[in-house]
Amino acid sequence: MALATIVTREDCDIPSALRHPALAFPVSPMLEIKEPQTMSTAKIPPKVLTELNRQLNQELEAAHKYLALSLWCDDQNLQGFSSYFAKQVSEEHVHAKKIADHLIDRGVLPELAALGAPKHAFKSLLEVATHAQAMEHANTQGINAVYEAAIAAKDYPAQVLMQWFINEQVEEEAWCLEMIERVQAANCAGGFSDLDRHIERYLAKKDTSAS
Repeated sequence: MALATIVTREDCDIPSALRHPALAFPVSPMLEIKEPQTMSTAKIPPKVLTELNRQLNQELEAAHKYLALSLWCDDQNLQGFSSYFAKQVSEEHVHAKKIADHLIDRGVLPELAALGAPKHAFKSLLEVATHAQAMEHANTQGINAVYEAAIAAKDYPAQVLMQWFINEQVEEEAWCLEMIERVQAANCAGGFSDLDRHIERYLAKKDTSAS
């Protein structure tokens, strides 16, 4: 069997007069194939890492506490409040997942802590509402602590993450204040019953930032 002859451009004797500039092309050396380079994960400063892990567990603890509020309301036949607090449980889990995803994306395994038993006995719906407000206020302080640590360490990714949480907390504290005011205004059994039927609708606008 005859072997095929490989003819290169240099082997062709083409008169220079027939060579058109538009058809000329340089002979490129063989391209070196390189492995794709991945962006190295930015190291999280120790103080920021400590604060992020703390806030992650604080969000999970808040979910645990909201579950206790939901169960108390359910036991008191306040189905509207029970349903609303149950939604807050899911929202706090979403918040915790955001922080966990941030840590994993930066090459750090989140550290989960044990959850303490939440307060579960309350004397009134107003006490439940004020307890929820105190929880959100503590959460705001925790988030601000992470943000301040990120600024001090010039950890820009963590700063961007915490800006979302800071905006979220404005909404969280707003619905808590409105809930307290509405509970205080409903100062009789009939008023509480009517408020319970409509509480999710009243506070629905405050849910739009949860994502």
